[in-house]
Amino acid sequence: MSFSVKKRGKLTYYYHGDAPLLSCLVTEDLPDGDLRISFAGLTGGHSAMNVLGLDDLVTMDPEQEIPLVFRSWEFWLREAGICDSLKDVDFIEIHAFGCQPKSPGPLVDPVGYAAEHQRLRDAYAKAYSAFFRDHLPDNGVPARFTVHVVNVPDEAASYEFAGTALYQRSLQP
Repeated sequence: MSFSVKKRGKLTYYYHGDAPLLSCLVTEDLPDGDLRISFAGLTGGHSAMNVLGLDDLVTMDPEQEIPLVFRSWEFWLREAGICDSLKDVDFIEIHAFGCQPKSPGPLVDPVGYAAEHQRLRDAYAKAYSAFFRDHLPDNGVPARFTVHVVNVPDEAASYEFAGTALYQRSLQP
């Protein structure tokens, strides 16, 4: 499904549907011709699977979920005709909203809950760091803002990401 596009001044909105809840991407034209890109919040569970047309549900596994979010954002960049790869953009910031463990329950198994919480935090940090090291080694590492919440709209996911990047035309071949 291709994007619907709405241009308003310096901003371009890329979205799906007739009455969208939000835009997948919003770009801002900068005076030098570069684009500031805002990526919609996306979880690695159901939402990333839907964007990529995958069937296997990923649940509370940051090592699988985080790459799915970035693959989804890369797909959107291609669909919008901005560029072909995340290697062509430089992330400025990532906002991550980490979820509490789905199980065990904190009242039923407080020790197990604490262990699962720590496992998720460790796996999240490892997967996030590994993504930039393994897939974008020539790019800088963005600033990250992390908040831990009880849950996000996608109940299968361990976090939700939103991001801002810069497409620098002077760095393109």
